[in-house]
Amino acid sequence: MKSDSVKKGIKAAPARALMYGMGYTKEEIERPLIGIVNSQNEIVAGHMHLDEIAKAAKLGVAMSGGTPIEFPAIAVCDGIAMGHVGMKYSLASRELIADSIEAMAMAHGFDGLVLIPNCDKIVPGMLMAAARLNIPAVVVSGGPMRAGKLNNKALDFSTCIEKVAACSDGKVTEEELEEEAKRACPGCGSCSGLFTANSMNSLTEVLGMGLPLNGSALAQTGERNQLAKYAGMYVMDCVKNNRRPRDILTLDAFKNAITVDMAMAGSTNTVLHLPAIAHEAGIELNLDLFHEISKHTPCLTKLSPSGKHHMEDLHLAGGIPALMNELSKKGLINEDALTVTGKTVGETIKDFKVLDYEVIRSVDNAYSSEGGIAILRGNLAPDGAVVKESAVSKEMMVHEGPARVYNSEEEAVKAIFGNEINKGDVIVIRYEGPKGGPGMREMLSPTSAIAGMGLDKDVALLTDGRFSGATRGASIGHVSPEAMEGGLIGLVEEGDTIFVDITNKKLELKVSEEELEKRRKNYVKPEPKIKTGYLSRYAKLVTSANTGAVLK
Repeated sequence: MKSDSVKKGIKAAPARALMYGMGYTKEEIERPLIGIVNSQNEIVAGHMHLDEIAKAAKLGVAMSGGTPIEFPAIAVCDGIAMGHVGMKYSLASRELIADSIEAMAMAHGFDGLVLIPNCDKIVPGMLMAAARLNIPAVVVSGGPMRAGKLNNKALDFSTCIEKVAACSDGKVTEEELEEEAKRACPGCGSCSGLFTANSMNSLTEVLGMGLPLNGSALAQTGERNQLAKYAGMYVMDCVKNNRRPRDILTLDAFKNAITVDMAMAGSTNTVLHLPAIAHEAGIELNLDLFHEISKHTPCLTKLSPSGKHHMEDLHLAGGIPALMNELSKKGLINEDALTVTGKTVGETIKDFKVLDYEVIRSVDNAYSSEGGIAILRGNLAPDGAVVKESAVSKEMMVHEGPARVYNSEEEAVKAIFGNEINKGDVIVIRYEGPKGGPGMREMLSPTSAIAGMGLDKDVALLTDGRFSGATRGASIGHVSPEAMEGGLIGLVEEGDTIFVDITNKKLELKVSEEELEKRRKNYVKPEPKIKTGYLSRYAKLVTSANTGAVLK
């Protein structure tokens, strides 16, 4: 066992002394040591209840002959971090999570890990750690919350934040806004739509690193606690059979994940996280692969913010395994890929059928013949840009308009709420990329303001930053190269004509090359926004969004 290095022999007597001092018995010390990585805290709605999951996972480990040992991981709530300097830390926390798990696992010689995340960056951070360490690991998430309800209408976090703009615009009262805030998030769990958290929790089971229904079984249910117990049991089976993450995280597994991502129209943030996880597994995923898979993958679901359904509806319809089964009818899923259970993907999904074709459409009745996420290219984004095509209105699939240029999210939000944006405008927010932010802030505030004011069918927004999984409208993010790395977005001036063609995957700045050359000669790179602390170090090491914003 890997843990023998810390617990066996004469030299390990001091380590055993410390373990005896904590109350571990000789029998417990001699068993496989399984790290239970719990990201529970009291500031993230999706994580407040994770002690329940950890308790169940520890029971599963103990029942199967292992010794569970719990240690923490940090978690940032994007919803609370949003709209201020805190959001700069969200994406950057992904690397901190991976690094801290590596440090704990290597320092203490764990034989295996049960990883317990739930929200946005915690899921990929833990998967990155699993791929990097390559010791037996199983992920079990905390599960999604139920949708809220008010006046017989389903609510979620995205509807609440859009109401902020509606309130500012005088369309709803402050009292109405507060009533929605009270009802939008009715309990613990990841936010109920197909936002980043639920997208990544769903893709965890597609990758084979989580058990079936990991993405959709609701928080604080018997079903979710059962999953946690089984996670503890299966990690012991992985230890026994030396089944490790890189046996599971193959190129075929990532292709399956991209396929499902396109079919369910997941969060655009998955285009950051999947390449980052793959990087840790020694696999390169580029945006061209996303583009190619999207071209032949039908879009089968429209969950919030793309449509009216929520995760609870997806679960009752058969969940991700049923969606994969439906995709397999067209040969779109590699069924030979391995999972943490030791079964192949084909063996796992064969008995899951779609139970509600209104929630999960058949492959012959898809919403569209192409995936829900599109990769755009052009002179503004030669390395690619990302848009959630399924959440864009028909009116905005092709758009040309004057640029309204802002050097920060705050400037743009002030302009939107100040009624400075006109129908037809293209809002450009730059210096918000991985380096420029630093941290590539998630900008739900400006996109929800546009939607809340009823401008989402008239205004496009593009940025070298990123968006929430709850974002809808012609919101184009991840523009690469970013402004801070010399990208053309840094040369855009007020009034320039920008052409957006989501249908044909184009993003162009209509300015002559002669004029652009003049601008390049006069360009002065701005000073870094943050010059001390973790984010300063992060900015020096982080790569472009098109590479997954990994550190090199």
